Formats: sequence, structure tokens, C-alpha cells
Amino acid sequence: MPRTDKVCFDRILPSDLARPISGRMFAISSGPARAAFQIAKLWPNGTTIHVRFLGGTSSQQRQVKQFSIEWTEHANLRFEFSNSPSAQVRIAFEDDGAWSYVGTDSLGIPSNQPTMNFGWVDQGVVLHEFGHMLGMIHEHQNPASNPIQWNKPVVNAALGGPPNNWDQATIDHNMYAKYDVSQLNGSNFDRDSVMLYSFPANWTLNGFQSDPNETLSPVDKEFARRVYPGRDTGSTATTTELTVYEGATQAAIGTAGEEDLYSFTVKSPGRYVIETEGPTDLVMSLYGPTGNLIAQDDDSGIDRNPRIGANLSEGKYTVQVRHYNESNGTGNYGIKVSKA
Repeated sequence: MPRTDKVCFDRILPSDLARPISGRMFAISSGPARAAFQIAKLWPNGTTIHVRFLGGTSSQQRQVKQFSIEWTEHANLRFEFSNSPSAQVRIAFEDDGAWSYVGTDSLGIPSNQPTMNFGWVDQGVVLHEFGHMLGMIHEHQNPASNPIQWNKPVVNAALGGPPNNWDQATIDHNMYAKYDVSQLNGSNFDRDSVMLYSFPANWTLNGFQSDPNETLSPVDKEFARRVYPGRDTGSTATTTELTVYEGATQAAIGTAGEEDLYSFTVKSPGRYVIETEGPTDLVMSLYGPTGNLIAQDDDSGIDRNPRIGANLSEGKYTVQVRHYNESNGTGNYGIKVSKA
């Protein structure tokens, strides 16, 4: 019988509260939906993500470590569990349900606050919440070939009462809202995904139901490898050094889904501008010396080019560049850094 008493909910950044869940963000500009991961919130490929526990028993912590690393068997990422005060992901074990911020949203949360919570611990919930942390959405919010026709009065009654006690806005956001195809990259609807809620047939008008998915599906694994490539081959991401004021470095997205990484060193504090040029539709993220996300941009530059202006202190910074069309976009571009 599906477990409807244990479902997780998305944590949303304050800056996203007034933003609709659909609409153009950073991803596919056209074509059929390729949905599973939120493009704008993917970690730089090859990242070591530092994880710190905020409490929990030794048994709970051991289970999280044991189950979560299955993602790193497919995604080119590494989890390092420690007591580092600068850990990007902080896990609590409060009686507050199961939830996680999505992808790099964790970087915008104060370092003394959790970015993930386990109200209970088992294999399925650990894989599910770490899936969110890697940038995955709830599978029932996948717009691609989604067969679910919600029986809203039944769902509202079930989730509005104990043990969830969700208000209508929370139910609407976590159950009915679907992401726009332009935000996502992944597969068509996967009923075996660990990111799909379990729910009974009476929650839908067409008899669709979902049993608990406790393990990664073949599609989960495939797209973890696709959006974080290189794990199978042992390859690591290479970073190109940029020099401030040197002019544009020429580059290209040669393969669909490719990510280019750059770094530059700020020797004197001030306002710096990082921008691309050329005919290719790109998106860009800027990370600070400690791996903190400083800014993301899509179209602030000329002709669909990203442009980020930020006040920076001394240190080394990383820039991530992707094509807006993760499904099949390629093209040439130039990238440069200047001090305003």
C-alpha cells in the first residue's frame, strides 16, 4: 500500500517565493520536455560537496552516508562528510518532515541553518532528498508525458490533515504545479523514479497510483550520468584560467549538455564584470573562493549572452558556462573578465 503519510516538500528560497514555477529560466529553449533536473541549480561538474550533520544519532548519520553515496556511483560528484563550518549542505533530523533545498539553492542559506532535514530515515527518503540536493525535481511535477490526473478534493483532504497539515499553498506548490520545459533537463515521466511520491489510486481521477520507490531507477542513473558526466570514465573537469582585462578567450560548447569551467583571480577589491559574447545562447554562474554561489545570469548581455557584475574581494573565483538548450545546443562564444 503506498505510504501517503511520508512525503517530502520543497524548500524555496525567499527570492523564488514570488516567482512562478513555470516560465523561462535557464535551460531548454524549445523542443519536447527533457525533464528531471533544474538546469539553473546544478552544481559545477566534478564538485566535492561537503556535508555536515546538525545532530542526529550515530545510526541515523550512518544510514545517510550509506545510502546517499549511491548517487556518486553515477554522477561525477563527491560527498565529503565532516564537521566543517563551511559545509555547503547541512543535515538536521528534526520532527519537521522530509525536505531539502534544490541544488545550489543550499549555497544561499546561512551556514548555521540546515539545508536538508530527515523526519525519518530509510533508503528511499535519503536517495530522494539527496536527489533534490543534486537539482532533481519531484517526478509528479515533470511536464513530460505526465499521466497523473489529480483528484484534488481527495488530495487536499489527505495532505491538509495529520500528519502533514499542509496549507493549500503548500499543497498547490508540491502537488499540482508543473515545471516549464525550459527549466529542465532529463527524461520523460518515469514512474519508477525515486523522485516520485507514493500515493493511492483514489488520489487520481484515472486510477493512476504509485508504490514506494526505494532505489534509483535506470532513468535516475542515466540522467545523473548525463548532467554530471565523467564518473564512468574517471575524467575530471578542467578549468581554464582567465586574466582580467586580457580580452575575450574563445571557446565553444562542442557537445550538447557540456559545461565549461573558468577561474580568475581578483587581486584588488572592486566591481568586476564577467560576460560572454557571440551568437550562442548561454547561461552563466559565478562562484566565490569558498564555493559559494554569488550570481547566475541568462540574458543580461547582448544577444542572449549572460553578463554578471558583482563587487568582489580578493581571491579566486569560478565561472560555470552552459548552453541554454541542454538537449542539443552547441556553438562558439568568447568570455572575458574586466574591472568596472
